[in-house]
Amino acid sequence: MRDEWEHAHTDYTTPAQRRIPTSLAESESDWRRYLECSTPNGWLIRHNAMTAALVSGQPMYLLHTTKDIDAIRTSGELHVSTGCLIGALYCSPLASQRQGLRPHNLGTYLMRTKPSTTPMVFEVTPDAAIRPKGVDYLHLGAIHLRTYLRYQSFLTPAENDQLHRSVLDGLRAAAVFLDIALRNAVGHATPASEFLDQLSDAVLHVPFLGYLYFEVVSEYLMLHSATPETKTYAQAGELNNWLYKRLAFAAVDSMDQLFDLARFNPRHHRLVQLIEGMEPALGPGVAEYVRRRLSHLFAQTALHPSQDAASVTFQGADLNTLRKAAPGLIGQMIFREIRYMPRYRHLYHCFEKAKALEAWDYWNNEGIPTPFNGILPKGEIGINPVYPRSAVRAWAAERDAQGYLHPTEELTAILTPHLASWWAPPRQRETQNTTEESRLDLVSHPTGS
Repeated sequence: MRDEWEHAHTDYTTPAQRRIPTSLAESESDWRRYLECSTPNGWLIRHNAMTAALVSGQPMYLLHTTKDIDAIRTSGELHVSTGCLIGALYCSPLASQRQGLRPHNLGTYLMRTKPSTTPMVFEVTPDAAIRPKGVDYLHLGAIHLRTYLRYQSFLTPAENDQLHRSVLDGLRAAAVFLDIALRNAVGHATPASEFLDQLSDAVLHVPFLGYLYFEVVSEYLMLHSATPETKTYAQAGELNNWLYKRLAFAAVDSMDQLFDLARFNPRHHRLVQLIEGMEPALGPGVAEYVRRRLSHLFAQTALHPSQDAASVTFQGADLNTLRKAAPGLIGQMIFREIRYMPRYRHLYHCFEKAKALEAWDYWNNEGIPTPFNGILPKGEIGINPVYPRSAVRAWAAERDAQGYLHPTEELTAILTPHLASWWAPPRQRETQNTTEESRLDLVSHPTGS
């Protein structure tokens, strides 16, 4: 169990150590070197303001936005959300300056796009320097699978049968593309335009691919962008979060009403058009980057590390075989499929609290009071609600005309290990007619994420 949580975390201040399947054309270390040394903003992976604050051991200031400030005052409690931070209070960093607390560009985005929310400032005083290990939700598949297998007795036989059928149907419909992705991962390149069009079709059957697709394009934008806006944020030690937010809303109609990355599936021509519309110089390279990077990450996150990627095939394989060969993918598919069961909203806390308890235990033993989203250290950071060795204070805050925050009212509310209520976005195929016209995800990007 601990090995699985270790596998799902990344420390960008140390060399890559994660076990990956054999036969891949590029190792995780190869990709780390490329991302850090061969992209304009790659230096921010290791040398960013958030990581510096974590390892300093000094008090950290974090921004959280809420629609329920009165309920927090009344109850004296704050509940944590699931999603990319599993079971933490979702925040973004604040920098203490003479003028006040300066929000990270992610926090600025959240306040500007959620004007009806109240900003809260948290001061987290750790007991020591914090290990800069971030959790990568793309690597949680094996944990999702193990949690389901442990608690599948909570479902009726009919529900389990339906779940298995849905997952197997999705695998069969996307099997040809999944095998193509593995072939690309081991070095047999296919044309990038064809790859992206096949990927777009496969997302409908395997929604996890939409999350993977979005994160790869987001990484490409954040690391390669050279706009004045991006350079300004880089000078402050920050990756530019506005890029992937704009991408999501441009790629999918009504994404502002339903942020669901299962709907992120632009075809090749559309993707190039989107990127050129944001930053023309990045259009020519995006398709090939997605082909290489997504193929590698798919093999790395889908397959068990003991597997030979060159020997695995999804075509004709049964579910039991794939549970062993590709537990990461099966777990991600089960996690996303089970949410649509009518009874799941009543069982949600059983499955999600089980994972949160394990994450809290891992973080406590690793000295992590403030876990962050480790796909990249881009500023999505949370507060561990049960860390026993740090002090946490909270204030309601106001924002001045220059954008700085100023605490105005200290709150007696405490963080509790209770998960906020949760819902599932409508199933993609139920909204297919509308989404196909346009061709973070509530789970990777919950409210405030």
